[in-house]
Amino acid sequence: QVQLVESGGGLVQAGDSLRLSCAASGRTLSSYAMGWFRQAPGKERNFVAGISRSGGSTYYADSVKGRFTISRDNAKNTVYLQMNNLEPEDTAIYYCAAASGFFLSLDYASEGKYHYWGQGTQLTVSS
Repeated sequence: QVQLVESGGGLVQAGDSLRLSCAASGRTLSSYAMGWFRQAPGKERNFVAGISRSGGSTYYADSVKGRFTISRDNAKNTVYLQMNNLEPEDTAIYYCAAASGFFLSLDYASEGKYHYWGQGTQLTVSS
């Protein structure tokens, strides 16, 4: 079992950049495919980005493609989400999630495929 803790959220202005971190403990992060999801007020939780165990493959929601970059440092047991050119529409609670077992590329965007979740970190982007 792995425990996930997100950090790095806060209040920023539109156009700013911010990096979220997801630190894992309990097991080696390299055993898991990882994803970032977000939930805006009054809305469902949606996929943002995913990364394979090795970091060699990454996946993004269309809404963040070209602005967000997911990466991982397995030696530090940490996954990152670099967010550039932030927009008010990016305001949400951001969650990281881990998945064990066989994982297809189309699985990254599927919330139900993940086994472990962090508590989330709030990002607010003001206009």
